[in-house]
Amino acid sequence: MSIPKHIFKMYDIRGLVEEEITQDLAKKIGQAYAALRQPEVGAETAMTVVVGRDMRESSLGYQKALMEGLTESGVNVLDIGLVSTPAFYFGVGHLKAHGGIMVSASHNPAAYNGFKITREMAIPVSGDSGIRDMADWIEASHEVAERVHGTVEVVEGIPALAAKAEFAHAGVHPINKMKIVCDSANGMGAQFLDELFGMVEADVTRMYWEFDGNFPNHEADPFKPENIVDIQKKVLELGADLGITTDGDGDRIFFIDNKGRLVTPAVLRGMLAQIVLRDNPGATICYDIRPGKITEDMIVESGGKPSVTRVGHSLIKEQMRREEAVFGGESSGHFFYTFPTGTYEGPVTVAAQVLQEITRRGESLADMVEPLERYVHSGEINFKVEDKAGMMQMLKEKFADGELNELDGISIRFETFWFNVRASNTEPKLRLNLEAVDQATMEAKRDEIVAFIKENA
Repeated sequence: MSIPKHIFKMYDIRGLVEEEITQDLAKKIGQAYAALRQPEVGAETAMTVVVGRDMRESSLGYQKALMEGLTESGVNVLDIGLVSTPAFYFGVGHLKAHGGIMVSASHNPAAYNGFKITREMAIPVSGDSGIRDMADWIEASHEVAERVHGTVEVVEGIPALAAKAEFAHAGVHPINKMKIVCDSANGMGAQFLDELFGMVEADVTRMYWEFDGNFPNHEADPFKPENIVDIQKKVLELGADLGITTDGDGDRIFFIDNKGRLVTPAVLRGMLAQIVLRDNPGATICYDIRPGKITEDMIVESGGKPSVTRVGHSLIKEQMRREEAVFGGESSGHFFYTFPTGTYEGPVTVAAQVLQEITRRGESLADMVEPLERYVHSGEINFKVEDKAGMMQMLKEKFADGELNELDGISIRFETFWFNVRASNTEPKLRLNLEAVDQATMEAKRDEIVAFIKENA
């Protein structure tokens, strides 16, 4: 079978609706997953797989086709319906399934859809640990092994159970009543935020709350500055204590302080690390290698053990499990906890801990955050580069007097600035992230590296 193999990515499967992902392909993905996992769990075992979906118009059709492929392969499906990705992960662990597949394209625009895939306990299946094998299986047009047809059981109530479990993980600490603005971008975050505010007394203003996979108000990616303009204005207009905004499938969460400014994920990650370390002294905290040095500072200041990871949610989760870390965070707004049901994103835990910390300290979020904005970040800058390895070698030679780390791409550290350059897994692109001790240094070094890459690309 001819398939667009480029949609089988490092962390998930994601492509254009109908043009790249058809219902027939969705069915084949179900069959390929069964072929991947059945030998791992045992040929004689009746395999159980959790399936959920987001609010995109195409998701229900893809879910049905996916479940058809699974059941034809002898898999028993637990259909948990419309869920955020964190609730899906909870469902896999809570229901003690052998794995799960979530139909979602995360924060991508409406024209896309995709699949997030896990083993038991929400352990991600990545490009290296199964996604590419599934693509090869589909391309080879294997026949489905004959087995007893699987069943489909609808399981209700997972979103509420997930939110309650995440809230409990934050610990029992008081939360003052606050004025909060929330923007779910018509995505799945509305589901767990409603659950949260059923447990926390707050004056909540909800923006763009109705599920709508066409994203009529703005893209469901709060990492892009243009997508948080509305909530920033509303926080200031209402004199709110803070704003909370989520991405399309609800696995990333961002905060706006009372002055209408985004709390940078690296600062939030450091705050959360310090909160977690109060109950887990000396514990390991994982964070990705992209610049965000404040996180490292705050972990060390609180007596924790910093552990640097490669970029990507599946790689961070893998390292957290390996090192028995209690918390981890990615620069793009993913925050992970080690739950009894697995290691995965916990946006309700994040929100509860932020509200608890504001209450505990008796300060505004802006007053808490401002002293932590010690460094100036360039933002991620992308370049089209055909010879990615050659360019990174040239950068290593140009900055040979710096401290080099090749964990993920190249990271080079100097006393006043540090940067990471990584190659895209699927495109002829390099991604630059640079941070410095002040604005002038950041701009000078950013411009120097940008010019060098453009001149030599």
